[in-house]
Amino acid sequence: MTTVFKSQVLERAVRSVGVALAFAASFSVLSSTASFAFSAEAQQMCSGDAFRLCSAEIPNIPRITACMVKNRSQLSSGCRVVLDRDLAAQRRAAAE
Repeated sequence: MTTVFKSQVLERAVRSVGVALAFAASFSVLSSTASFAFSAEAQQMCSGDAFRLCSAEIPNIPRITACMVKNRSQLSSGCRVVLDRDLAAQRRAAAE
């Protein structure tokens, strides 16, 4: 194999691993836990925002949630709506 071909193969492998890790991280970012259970809609609407604003907190869900709340003004409108709705529902459930 030539050096150029080897580097292309290595780049593809690194890219594939990166995509797999990004998918795994996005799944863990907003996966359900007892105290931070978010709807599937929130997971879908907020994954991009979580990576953009809070990637340093992945996979710590409580820290990601705090980061998302802290950066609420920078969230996409769809994410902001579902995040607010899910957090309000969690507060109501905790108060009961």
